[in-house]
Amino acid sequence: MNKLSTLMACPLILMLAGCDSTPATTVKEAPKPIEPVSGQSALYKMYQVARSAWSPDAQVLTCTSVHLTEVPQAPGKAGAWQATFTSETLGRKRPYSYSVVESTDMHKDVFAGPEESWSGKQGLESSFTIQAVSIDTDAAYKTALEQAGDYDKKNPGMNIAFVLEKTSKFPDPAWRVVWGESVGTSNFSIFVDSSTGAFLAKMH
Repeated sequence: MNKLSTLMACPLILMLAGCDSTPATTVKEAPKPIEPVSGQSALYKMYQVARSAWSPDAQVLTCTSVHLTEVPQAPGKAGAWQATFTSETLGRKRPYSYSVVESTDMHKDVFAGPEESWSGKQGLESSFTIQAVSIDTDAAYKTALEQAGDYDKKNPGMNIAFVLEKTSKFPDPAWRVVWGESVGTSNFSIFVDSSTGAFLAKMH
């Protein structure tokens, strides 16, 4: 009898166990919001690719922010950046881009463009080492904002663009913080030293 009772009880126990167990549900993580990046961060990503995949002696010539409508704006940051690097051993320069999204004009992540000839360091064509860019664009923006005064208050919500270059105006490379879409269309910008973060000049 004990054996028979045990055998009859087994299916019942299994049924009860099946009722108690709940099916596992897979919870999908919500996609992370798209966030813009700072200029120094994007520049380092492009530089690493340029140095490893193109030329070990790559140096920075320029770096410019690119406003993307798909990416929300944030002070001192942008959805995409473009940079040009030079190689003295190759006598060439090469553009690169970095974007946080795939768009009609920009590829996502780091993308290399075609090489061009480069005549060497002179005037606006003066390149510099990555170590000269110790100040990021968010810090440069804060410094520029302190000098912008009434212009920023009178022009709220304007796009802020950034251009990194070394010119004959200053001994070191500088971030040019531009109120407007580009240098060509803007009538107000501020230069900030990319090595020290010091205010350099105001351009009207």
